[in-house]
Amino acid sequence: MKLTRRIEILDFLRKEISCFLENPKAHEWNDLIAASFILNRWFTEESVLRSFAGIQSFLEKDKLEKWIGNYSLTEVLDNPKRIGVIMAGNIPMVGFHDLLCVFISGNHFVGKLSSDDNILIPALVKKMLNFTEEVAEVISFGEQLKGNVDAVIATGSNNSARYFEYYFGKYPNVIRKNRNAVAVLTGQETAEELDNLGQDIFAYHGLGCRNVSKLYLPKGYNIDLFYEGIYKYKNVIEHNKYNNNYSYNRTVFLMQTAKFYDNNFLLLKEDDSLNSPIGTVNFEIYSDVEAVKEHLLAEDENIQCVVSKIDVIHPRRVVLGEAQNPNLEDYADGVDTIQFLMNL
Repeated sequence: MKLTRRIEILDFLRKEISCFLENPKAHEWNDLIAASFILNRWFTEESVLRSFAGIQSFLEKDKLEKWIGNYSLTEVLDNPKRIGVIMAGNIPMVGFHDLLCVFISGNHFVGKLSSDDNILIPALVKKMLNFTEEVAEVISFGEQLKGNVDAVIATGSNNSARYFEYYFGKYPNVIRKNRNAVAVLTGQETAEELDNLGQDIFAYHGLGCRNVSKLYLPKGYNIDLFYEGIYKYKNVIEHNKYNNNYSYNRTVFLMQTAKFYDNNFLLLKEDDSLNSPIGTVNFEIYSDVEAVKEHLLAEDENIQCVVSKIDVIHPRRVVLGEAQNPNLEDYADGVDTIQFLMNL
């Protein structure tokens, strides 16, 4: 299947997603929202629609052509490989970018779906099949990857990464572990910028690797400014699973006599760790921004992106509000998936 044909298929999918987003209740995919929520209570309607919107933006024809035009795919298209992709299920359709990379690069996608997200991506592929049955020749799903693929891309936790490395270490692979986004504030953020930061924290209830889990705050920072800036997200506490996590962690912090702040829907805990539990964001006070830059570079393998208005703070810096709006070139863990596939 030629590259131009693959882009035609993806453009068709984009148009279908666009129709869905214009009127979800009237589209055949409306039932997917309810089914996904029954399977995984974190997959609210808002989260699912947000993921669809992100995928739609990926599939704009001009963007696809510009992105893939940066690579020379002739050899890959002439000699495709079978790529096993083990997908995560922390946020809706989080594995779609890997599917897109494998498909558009001319390889054959063999996916292992997460038990927490096994409805939405197959629905997208089914729609692609409606355009042409050729898709069935290059996209499939299964449970058994070992012995059935030429390379593996796997996403999971630090614990599952050890499992992946044990079983698939002999294959060319990309194995992703836990990562988090962090934010470095200056104290000069506007109310709008802090509101945008709320998106980086609360989108998908904080479950994504691009969600901000830690703040670096300048010495003397007024915590009230931060809480005022994110106040519009207060309804997050109405989600049962989020509320349970928030309440549990608040109780634990009280028992530990830990230093933390609370606004009744988000806990701020002074903690060195980049990773924080749901309902909590860790924070650390700094007095030297250059020291923060050095620290972030030292922690680079644990960081997905850095949210800040300081444009030179980190190579994967994004502006406030854009952490969960990655571009096609924003590869997970900073590993160029297309280049990996080309080098097989």
